[in-house]
Amino acid sequence: MIHFDFSGRAAVVTGGGKGIGLGIAQRLAGAGAAVAVWDMDPDPLRDSAAGGAFDAIFAVDVTEPAGVEQAVRDTLARLGRIDILVNNAGVAGPTAPTWEYPLAEWDRVIATDLTGVFLCCRAVASVMREQGSGRIVNIASVAGKEGNANACAYSAAKAGVIALTKSLGKELARSGIIVNCVAPAMVQTDLLQEMTSAYIAGVTAKIPMGRLGTVRENADMVAWLCSEACSFSTGAVFDVSGGRATY
Repeated sequence: MIHFDFSGRAAVVTGGGKGIGLGIAQRLAGAGAAVAVWDMDPDPLRDSAAGGAFDAIFAVDVTEPAGVEQAVRDTLARLGRIDILVNNAGVAGPTAPTWEYPLAEWDRVIATDLTGVFLCCRAVASVMREQGSGRIVNIASVAGKEGNANACAYSAAKAGVIALTKSLGKELARSGIIVNCVAPAMVQTDLLQEMTSAYIAGVTAKIPMGRLGTVRENADMVAWLCSEACSFSTGAVFDVSGGRATY
């Protein structure tokens, strides 16, 4: 495993209670970062041995503007600064044709997967601008580049995350803040429980490597994007797709 040194740096990972988010939070903490985990349901992490690796664990609903702003204040009070923001919190939503997709589920997925990323970027970017440095990494998806059938809300939200990343990257390009996103193919996490086995099999069949991605593979990519080694890439999309992505 490539070693990065994040000593003296403070990181926020949203949706860090499990899955990819937990793997990313553990990767950054293991490299010396002070890590604050923001999660909708943080109690399982607080009660587990894994939670001891983190400097702060906050209950945060990323769809609530006031809650996000309060989480920023709480994190600054605990860690003193925010050098890294990883926007990972998300939901998959149901799998259904667009003409049958429930309106309430559309609203839920867009609110969490896109608006939540915007709210966190908006709140933390101001902190980073005052510091004159920072790294923001948004977790998108190859579905946002290619569109997955029967996942209209998820695909649309992740496409929005990619565009938001490009826009914010340009806005902050001369500020010392680098903004990028990761576009995984399907990863082995608890989100698979929201999907049918037929849907999972269909998506896996599109991956040339013939398997799902792993949490560690995504965490390693995020760690590089948060490091000083990533210095001339911003507003970019980095695929972790096993060869699926075509552009």
